[in-house]
Amino acid sequence: MDIYLKKRRRKIILFFFAVLIGAASLWYTNWLTEKLSGEERKRVVLWAEATRRLASEDINPDQDLSLIEMISNQNTSIPLIVTNERDSILIHANITIPPNRKDEFLSGELRKMKLQNTPIEIFISAVQKQYLYYRESYLLRNLRLFPIVQLLVIFLFIGVAYLAFSASRRAEQNQVWVGMSKETAHQLGTPISSLLAWLELLKMQNTDETTILELEKDIDRLEKITARFSKIGSKPELLLTNLVEVIRYSVDYLKRRSPEKVKYEIVYDQSLTWEVPLNEALFSWVLENLSKNAMDAMNGSGKITFTLRQKDDLVYADVTDTGKGLQKSQFKTIFQPGYSTKKRGWGLGLSLAKRIVENYHKGKIFIRDSEINKGTTFRIILHKRPIKG
Repeated sequence: MDIYLKKRRRKIILFFFAVLIGAASLWYTNWLTEKLSGEERKRVVLWAEATRRLASEDINPDQDLSLIEMISNQNTSIPLIVTNERDSILIHANITIPPNRKDEFLSGELRKMKLQNTPIEIFISAVQKQYLYYRESYLLRNLRLFPIVQLLVIFLFIGVAYLAFSASRRAEQNQVWVGMSKETAHQLGTPISSLLAWLELLKMQNTDETTILELEKDIDRLEKITARFSKIGSKPELLLTNLVEVIRYSVDYLKRRSPEKVKYEIVYDQSLTWEVPLNEALFSWVLENLSKNAMDAMNGSGKITFTLRQKDDLVYADVTDTGKGLQKSQFKTIFQPGYSTKKRGWGLGLSLAKRIVENYHKGKIFIRDSEINKGTTFRIILHKRPIKG
């Protein structure tokens, strides 16, 4: 559990730093655009003064005119409109006007400029005044969008890198699973052969039939477990199998090996057919694993209920216990390799169950609901028809 808490903390810290970097980038760009916006206003004010001087009669043609014309001609990026006191448009500059829509388009631009910036007054004479409206240049508008585009690119890169890393890690985990499973199957083969020999010896010594029968069942069980592990990594064969019979077989086996205070119940509609594509050896292992987890959660006393229902082409199998329940934060982490609520064990059971249901049977397994001190319900969703891929 500590491993996953540390991972979660690291993710939160990384997210915090990403937000901090994003906020700093936005703040800096905003500060920079405000400075540039101020510079643009100074240029517009200067343009307004040049316009006023050109309209007035108090200029020296030899000294002032060339400078004023240079100032007027230098503005090639800031869109602007000059109106009279009645809002009639007199001059416009740096505005691309679509054909056949000049008046309508300029009126719309004027409305936008009025909302964006305070107009600059141009006093042509003591009785005549004009207003200069403007908005940010194309370059400044793009600069405001730059941090957002930058953040999107950063997050896209992080997302692609995360997916690539996750795919690589899953591939590595798959190799570990396959290697460990096949080695386990190989190691089990020798003691099973030895047990079979001992069983034959006990039969020759007229050992009690009940003992022999139970030993045969357990050896048969070990052989099935070995077969399950040997199939991990290879594509299992899915055959149409009666799901109720698989559950009943697993329950019968578990009943003889469960505490007396653990009760089992199977709830299903007997009028329906319950055949689904299954690998019985692997799927029964999932049911038994869920049941054993339920027994641990109930401390050897309670009820485990298997509830089946159908909807369209799907079969829903719910496994409900009356145990101690789980926190919502555990709903996803409980299926991760190495996670365990018990002091002993490797925490691989539910992870392998998820792999069997989702990878091999193309179904779904998740915690439908859980309540502390009341119990937990695991839901398995299976397809009634084989799913390719």
